Amino acid sequence: MGSGIQTKNGKAFEYACVVALYKSLNSNQRVTIVDSAQVETAKKLYDSISEDMQQSLDAAAYAAVRIILQLEPQLWNACGNDPLYLSLQADAAGIKGDVRDVLCIRKQNGWEIGLSCKHNHHAVKHSRLSDTIDFGKEWLGLSCSKNYFDKVVPLFLELREMRDRSKEAGTPALWNDVEEKAERYYIPVLQAFIDELKRIDKENPKQVPELLIHYLLGKNDFYKVITNDKNRTTRVEAVNIMGTLNCAAGEAKPIAKIPVLKMPSQFYHIDFKEGSNNTIEVVCDEGWQISMRLHNASSKVEPSLKFDVNLISLPSSAYTQVEPWDSKMEEMRTERLARYAKGISGIE
Repeated sequence: MGSGIQTKNGKAFEYACVVALYKSLNSNQRVTIVDSAQVETAKKLYDSISEDMQQSLDAAAYAAVRIILQLEPQLWNACGNDPLYLSLQADAAGIKGDVRDVLCIRKQNGWEIGLSCKHNHHAVKHSRLSDTIDFGKEWLGLSCSKNYFDKVVPLFLELREMRDRSKEAGTPALWNDVEEKAERYYIPVLQAFIDELKRIDKENPKQVPELLIHYLLGKNDFYKVITNDKNRTTRVEAVNIMGTLNCAAGEAKPIAKIPVLKMPSQFYHIDFKEGSNNTIEVVCDEGWQISMRLHNASSKVEPSLKFDVNLISLPSSAYTQVEPWDSKMEEMRTERLARYAKGISGIE
């Protein structure tokens, strides 16, 4: 699937999640979808996809909502703190350290939760490397060394010159035409990155793994919602680092307890993935594992490269649930949850 289609379906899925939350919660409280350019764009993309894809995204979104309602009673038990506001965040929020796409907010008591919505992929961050980017300072607050820049600057300058020469010639240089691009660029840049991350860690013991996880996951707790169209399931992962998820609402308690995740303090392994020339793996204690694939973000040669970062594993204590889109079980669970909510809130 092309990146353009992936992005389109991803935004449409965000809209489907907002609508599923609204329709699941507006019968016994005031729920407001906040008007914004993000909502308008997501709705247009949702409206533009095929009816079959819309049905898939709706089914995926309702499956996520069924899980999250059981974990977050403040969604359906307003305790006088309505309306519940639903909104979509701008992509720029992720750059500033907030990876949540959908926000659910009660302004009256300051409560909020967020969803990070992923359509058929698990990526958590898309960060760049270049001759001017100090990833140590930007990611960790710990600057990269001169030795690191001595290794990567010539490589990115070579790419910059290749781009500029091709522009002058009127035929933009394409990555597909670059011979041995992995050997010439990906491998040496990644090796420099690995060496520098190890150096920073050695000079700042027990700090860097936690700083890296905080950078990749952002500064807010959230539910990661991942569709799997092939298996017709939705996976929900609770990323509860600050302990803000899973709060009670009056007498209403969550059906399951979500633990606060332990942060890592040491790297076990930082190296190339076996058999790969563009992907490295970072393994930490407490069960954290990250995959980082370096690639050219555009078909045209640019003087930068982009990471596609995936969280391979969370601590074993992390709350994870997979929900089928269509089964009799879901109907029973939805009905049971509705009866439970009515009993708590006194609604007949």
